[in-house]
Amino acid sequence: MKSAKPGKTTSDVEVSHISPQGFWLLISGREYFLNFQDYPWFQNATIRDIHTVRLHRGHHLEWPTLDVD
Repeated sequence: MKSAKPGKTTSDVEVSHISPQGFWLLISGREYFLNFQDYPWFQNATIRDIHTVRLHRGHHLEWPTLDVD
C-alpha cells in the first residue's frame, strides 16, 4: 500500500519547532531560526502567541497577539 502524496501547505508561514533557545519558522519552503537572544520579545511569549504568526505580501511577518512585526 502506498501513502498518498502530501497535500499543499495551507499556510505561507509555519512555526516548525520551539526550543529553549528560540524557534524555527518555515516560510515558503525555507527554514529560519529566530533565537531568543537576538529577538528577546519572544522570550516570555506563550506557545500560542508564537504560533499566531501571519505573512503579509510574501515578506512581512506579524505576530498580532504580541504586537510584533
